[in-house]
Amino acid sequence: MSTATRSNPWGRLALYLVLGLFCIYYLTPLYVMLINSFKPLGEITSGGMVALPQDWTSEPWQKAWSEAQVGVEATGLRPYFINSFLMVIPAVAITTILGALNGYVLTKWSFRGSTLIFGFILFGCFIPFQVVLIPMARTLGLLGLAGSVPGLVFVHVVYGISFSTLYFRNYYTSFPTELVRAAQIDGAGFFTIFWRIMLPSSGPIAVVCVIWLFTNIWNDFLFGASFSDFDSQPMTVALNNLVQSSTGVKEYNVHFAGAIIAALPTLLVYVVAGRFFVRGLMSGSVKG
Repeated sequence: MSTATRSNPWGRLALYLVLGLFCIYYLTPLYVMLINSFKPLGEITSGGMVALPQDWTSEPWQKAWSEAQVGVEATGLRPYFINSFLMVIPAVAITTILGALNGYVLTKWSFRGSTLIFGFILFGCFIPFQVVLIPMARTLGLLGLAGSVPGLVFVHVVYGISFSTLYFRNYYTSFPTELVRAAQIDGAGFFTIFWRIMLPSSGPIAVVCVIWLFTNIWNDFLFGASFSDFDSQPMTVALNNLVQSSTGVKEYNVHFAGAIIAALPTLLVYVVAGRFFVRGLMSGSVKG
């Protein structure tokens, strides 16, 4: 906030008013989804989407979670919610560690061609998802991972390494090289320096990487729809099936409840770790 704004109460009031209007604008869809997820379907179809529920009910949430019609079987979003966690957690962990290792090698163990290699890795950040669908499907088939959760983990690790390498490489560029040299003089090896010096000091950028990867992998639809079968579908694909499987009258209250369930993990991640995300970005993750 500028000095002029601080000394002018009307300017501060106008600023808060504008910010409040933006908050209302962005939170209105969430408000509509939330209140309608607790309404009977009749209240929604009668045109009362903005009003608070007259008859509060948790039935849409129960139906979305464990009773909704998805695909060809009567099931809910619960097994696919678990699938998403089984996919996201190992994919984020592996991609973050590999990105940190790549960033460490590219900045503290200089070798001929390292800049060119980083350029090729960075190129992976700009490859559209659609370009890799056919070769990735072929690769998963050869590895015996097609239509499985480990296959989805492999896909997201391959696609996420470029971004995690970029984050850690830019962060490690400003890390004191003297510490690495001193550790080498003391007899520390490659992995000892990485595990005991580099990685423990990488908290800010690791948080940025984890939040970014978690959000993108959890919200991914294309890879989930392309490389999973019915039993290994992630949450986003199951939510789409839930909406598309409705016949006759659309159960909007169930759809709203399912959408909120699908969005809760990423929302909680940002609420809990959002401030660390900003600090990590300011620590150097976007420099270079």
